[in-house]
Amino acid sequence: MADDALSSVNSMVSSLNASINNAVEAIKKSQSNQAIGEVQEFSKTVQKSAQTNTAGATDIGVLAKNTTRLNVASTLAANDKVDFYKFKVTSKGEMTMGQVGDDGVRVQLMNKLGRVMADSDPKSGDDYKAFKQLQAGNLTVDKGDYTLRVSRDKGQSDKDPKNYAMQLVMGNYSQDYDTVAKQPAKGDTGQQALTTGQQATLDGLNQAISSMNSIPTGQTGTQKLMGSFSLFV
Repeated sequence: MADDALSSVNSMVSSLNASINNAVEAIKKSQSNQAIGEVQEFSKTVQKSAQTNTAGATDIGVLAKNTTRLNVASTLAANDKVDFYKFKVTSKGEMTMGQVGDDGVRVQLMNKLGRVMADSDPKSGDDYKAFKQLQAGNLTVDKGDYTLRVSRDKGQSDKDPKNYAMQLVMGNYSQDYDTVAKQPAKGDTGQQALTTGQQATLDGLNQAISSMNSIPTGQTGTQKLMGSFSLFV
């Protein structure tokens, strides 16, 4: 049974290439964000909260203009409906977000009051226009606290795990912060134990991010995010 589960995971993650190709096209413009000097690399592995609201958001760091770049990789596991990530912006400026992963992942940017500022759902009107600006590095945000909400597109089955990686930057950067967000600890309220396949997927994310320390610094946003899935294919 375990071998069958792992075989299923290998089949699933091998198909990431096709879905990533589409996502990469949307973030190519972020390659204008260049590394400054010798980039400092930082990484951490955390467990997501069992809470399915902004109060349980995973902290991915501080976004400082021309200083930091924030990266996060994770999975919406089976029956896991939503993930939240929080970060702080230190000054007003234009923010860029890159995203790769499985098709069917919805990303929303929210301010500290919970108001949606940008939405990857094409049916979200002005919020979708703002999302396209965010991808192109043309969305101006104020200093303050923000949250990323990650869920499935409407019509996507809750039973299908969704891998994703996201990246935030304002201008250039000299410090790169990687966060691997794993499922809550077994026994946390509202969560089921991971299947063999899900655990293998999450372990792959952990190893992929860890391996980034050996990748030359100054890589483009696309290369960085693609590296998140290098062990899956």
